[in-house]
Amino acid sequence: MMKLKLGMSFMLLVMFSLVGTAQVKTESFKVYGNCGMCESRIEKAANAVEGVSAADWNKETKMLAITVDTTKVEVHTVMMAVAKVGHDTEEYKAEDAVYAKLHACCKYDRESIPENQ
Repeated sequence: MMKLKLGMSFMLLVMFSLVGTAQVKTESFKVYGNCGMCESRIEKAANAVEGVSAADWNKETKMLAITVDTTKVEVHTVMMAVAKVGHDTEEYKAEDAVYAKLHACCKYDRESIPENQ
């Protein structure tokens, strides 16, 4: 019985130490869009990335706040995922063909975005 208790205690210790290695943090970056459809598309793309546990895009500020496990994903990977669905970010520009397929209300002014995209 004592060996069983020691074995269970050891297993619990290992499990808790593995859970403790996750590096969860919140990051924010600019994502261009206009409306509720944009919000849904942006958040869906971000949440589809493994390691992202939450995503919230604010249409007024154009900022996407994500909660990520940095041991599983880097922020730039989330930026690329968002750009793939047609929305420019601080570091990645969506392909013109993908942007062109967005609904008319989702097309933001790409001319005003700084060139370093």
